[in-house]
Amino acid sequence: MGATVTSENNTENTWGGGNEPMGASYGKLMMWFFIVSDALTFSGFLAAYGFSRFKFIDNWPIADEVFTHFPFLHGVEAPMYYVALMTFILIFSSVTMVLAVDAGHNMKQKKVAFYMLLTILGGLIFVGSQAWEWKNFIKGEFGAVETKGGSIIQFVNKEGERVKLADFVEHLPGQREALTRDKGIWFMKDEESIPTYTVAEVQASFKAHPELLIRTEKIYRGTAEDRANKKLEPGLNQNKKREILNRAESEIMVANGAAVVEGANLKHNEYGSKLFADFFFFITGFHGFHVFSGVVINFIIFLNVVLGTYEKRRTYEMVEKVGLYWHFVDLVWVFVFTFFYLV
Repeated sequence: MGATVTSENNTENTWGGGNEPMGASYGKLMMWFFIVSDALTFSGFLAAYGFSRFKFIDNWPIADEVFTHFPFLHGVEAPMYYVALMTFILIFSSVTMVLAVDAGHNMKQKKVAFYMLLTILGGLIFVGSQAWEWKNFIKGEFGAVETKGGSIIQFVNKEGERVKLADFVEHLPGQREALTRDKGIWFMKDEESIPTYTVAEVQASFKAHPELLIRTEKIYRGTAEDRANKKLEPGLNQNKKREILNRAESEIMVANGAAVVEGANLKHNEYGSKLFADFFFFITGFHGFHVFSGVVINFIIFLNVVLGTYEKRRTYEMVEKVGLYWHFVDLVWVFVFTFFYLV
């Protein structure tokens, strides 16, 4: 049996690609390995999100009620508009990256630099938009009360429109401030920030406003007759309406209040299930980290393009490799967008 001898100059091997298996360079192959492994990671996160949502499907937050803000349009309901704009910007940055790769194939240095600059700007706008969205999600707008059983109850008028705590809650005398180091004794730790209003203030103010009702976490999914009686529009998305209690039931729920919740964090969520906030912060934050990393890498490659590094090498393969990563990040966002905002 003859021995097979391989050398650096031997262009024949099992894959028939010489030193470039399947026609891909070592750098491209490693990028594909990374993309596949990262895709499996995101798949696990989204699968966990899907299972959790299915388990708590009757009290999962409705995206159209959570993501309603738009820059410079304070108080205007614009459900999903800004998220759609963010998505368009990120997808458009993929287009500019394709143009940069194509310009590199044609050895057009100035065009590569121009399109890569547009890609970087698109990524920065997206990351900044995500930070702005996080701020609004954390801060909240209306406020809610968490009951002793852990359920979230929200306040609405008789037309079913959300009412802010600030619109009807009045402060009671004698309410204390949060303890901090400058106000407590030396060994005392700082407290968590106290909500703007206490449960007692909400309960007293709710009694003074008989026109208010309570909306629970539970999504109402009734028959056609029920939809007609409750003025629910037909259709899957329109049927996603929260259950509204009558006045007597509302008073019982408010009396069972345990904490005032403003916005969302890893412990509380005024929009509904706590798991929604946990997954939102983790998955969108993990994706945002990928986008930010891509912006940094793109900027480094952009500097090399401007300095003529790849022009001297007579190849823009580095632009193509970073382009693969950028397209992957954009594709992942399509799935994240679908899971969190559309479904």
